[in-house]
Amino acid sequence: MVDVVTTIGLMSGTSLDGVDAAVIETDGREQVKTGPAVTVAYHLEFRERLRACLGEGKDAALIAEVERELTELHAEVVGRLLAHSGRKAAEIDLIGFHGHTLFHAPERRYTHQIGDGALLAQRTGIPVVNDFRSADVAAGGQGAPLVPLYHRALAARLERPLVVLNLGGVANVTWLGQGEDEVLACDTGPGNALIDDWVWARTVQRYDLDGELAAAGRVDQAALAGLLDHPYFRQPLPKSLDRGAFRIGQVARLGTEDGAATLAAFTAAAVAAVVPLLPQAPLRWLVTGGGRHNPTLMGMLRERLQVKVVPVEAVGWDGDALEAQAFAYLAARSRLGLPLSLPGTTGVPVPLTGGRFHMSSCPK
Repeated sequence: MVDVVTTIGLMSGTSLDGVDAAVIETDGREQVKTGPAVTVAYHLEFRERLRACLGEGKDAALIAEVERELTELHAEVVGRLLAHSGRKAAEIDLIGFHGHTLFHAPERRYTHQIGDGALLAQRTGIPVVNDFRSADVAAGGQGAPLVPLYHRALAARLERPLVVLNLGGVANVTWLGQGEDEVLACDTGPGNALIDDWVWARTVQRYDLDGELAAAGRVDQAALAGLLDHPYFRQPLPKSLDRGAFRIGQVARLGTEDGAATLAAFTAAAVAAVVPLLPQAPLRWLVTGGGRHNPTLMGMLRERLQVKVVPVEAVGWDGDALEAQAFAYLAARSRLGLPLSLPGTTGVPVPLTGGRFHMSSCPK
């Protein structure tokens, strides 16, 4: 009988909005019992300091400073989650700490996530697994997305084929076929990041609340065609993206509403472009991530996909906690030496484990 462990997952996503934290109980295989979750937003000043670190060749001293601050913030979030759940640190076996991706170039076998796993273990008194992507990228994989095996575990009893679509800063899909090993995944293109950046540059809002700006605008078809002419869309699966792979220059001449509408249409069109690459068309799309709260974007997806598109809450999942839960699950798999990625999810040559383990100063 495989032991069940209680794990916390921590996720700081490409939307730069804050930290999601969640508790699960899992055997790292089929068994998953989800628990409490919290989301803690970044303060504006820290968000902009973190944004200044994105990309390649940025100031090393600033990155080191932000990494420490990011890690301390995650330790505070763990404390909040424990208080919220009524648990003590001694009741948690492991933390899965994604950190924050600054730059991702798998074609060069390079990916850069910040987050000090040893410091987090010291601050929380709980063992930590971090650095989930490096082994995959070093082996020739894309290093992303890493959530598909968690989607597979959750969807074990759901009708297939189906797709789980994560609309975070970057959008990614997990296609699940009938068989246990029928799993494909990739980043589709931008999720919310371009829309958020556009809205933040043009208004006092950090994102397009309820998709109202996009709903009030018109899609510029010429600009949309230019955005879709990116070479990424001609690459085969699996594939992954850096947050900065796309620029909003194509919409620079547009008004605020038309730009928001065109960028939302770009996200939807990029998602739809994956469908011909799948072995079978899915029966439905389950949508997680912040983009599922944008009715305009969800409407555009339904129009392009012409199949049922619903938030993951329709099957009882928590779309605000799902990625954090996934890294809690992957931490358990890492400790068991189980694969975190497959040839069909990241293009890695063989199923591959990963992650780096940091013992806490308070051994269990």
